[in-house]
Amino acid sequence: MKFNNITPKRLKKLLRKMIDIYSPSGKEEELADFLYGYLKRQELNVIYQDVDEDRYNLLILPDDMNIEIALIGHIDTVWAYDLEHYCYEEEGDLITGLGSSDMKGNCAAMIEAYLSLHEKNHSHVPAALALLVGEEEDGDGARQLVKDFHFPWAIIGEPTDLEPCMKHFGYLELQVCTEGKQVHASLADRGQNAIKNMLGLLLNISSYMENKRSDIVYNIRELESSRSGFVVPDRCEAWLDLHLPPVSPVEEIILELEDILAKATEENPELNGAIRFTTIHRGYEIPEKGNVVKTLKDIYKKIDLPWNPQIFRSHSDANILWTAGIKPVILGAGKLEEAHRPDESISFEQVCMASEIYFNILKSYIK
Repeated sequence: MKFNNITPKRLKKLLRKMIDIYSPSGKEEELADFLYGYLKRQELNVIYQDVDEDRYNLLILPDDMNIEIALIGHIDTVWAYDLEHYCYEEEGDLITGLGSSDMKGNCAAMIEAYLSLHEKNHSHVPAALALLVGEEEDGDGARQLVKDFHFPWAIIGEPTDLEPCMKHFGYLELQVCTEGKQVHASLADRGQNAIKNMLGLLLNISSYMENKRSDIVYNIRELESSRSGFVVPDRCEAWLDLHLPPVSPVEEIILELEDILAKATEENPELNGAIRFTTIHRGYEIPEKGNVVKTLKDIYKKIDLPWNPQIFRSHSDANILWTAGIKPVILGAGKLEEAHRPDESISFEQVCMASEIYFNILKSYIK
């Protein structure tokens, strides 16, 4: 396929370098430094936005203009499954490597779009580019962005297979704890086992999810106990991820989960359980109205892509932006099911197509 506005060769070279620089959440400095230098060499006015002592977002802001839209990507990844095999590999159209789909491919595509517009002397647009840190952990990069800047719309380059998502799942992260009584392992039948208490509580939560909240996607992510040798453990801890459809009653679900714990404690006071909600992100729905949506529809028609909006099922920085009063559309190359896999991959043709879409979005804001 021919791409009229971007330079695929340059885009691929940038993407390869980005994938080869290891940048898990909390350790993004090397990639951020590389991108800062790259953007400076291309004569783009990039600035640092401090997030903590050692980490920062990279921003390109319009000169003397209010930001009307921002292209946003995160440069961090999950931790590598194998430090010997996380780098860039290419076979035909397929690019493999940690972060290729989530979301270095789309970060590179956004950079290429912004650079291509700059080269065509169309850099005076009310659009920002934000490359953020920390998305895979606690979203500290996004929180710092919305603390310092506000804009009405954003395009976030999560992997959506090029299908725009104006509906977004909510997310709850919860920690569940139970206690027991530590005794010698040979006397386990005489005391409370924290793991056994936890398993009973998790079964109750699973039953609640399957029978009352079957539209919630839940995942028991971690389960661990106190480790004290040949004894009955006196403490157990589990972490759960809950992905909620966009308009789910978050407060009601929280209270229902707390009620499950209360009933379990009433039946067995010695389990001494606790539930703590460590992250609460609301979902949202954006109506298919307004100039941004109209512009996207026109772009899709122009490049002969079907307009088929979907729901983004994971959590992302979009939840933080939405809470701050910004309307985020999720749109990018790659598939969500490819993210966080040992063999994560992306179609390079899709990356180029995403860059063309981003370019056309920026071009539509030329004054």
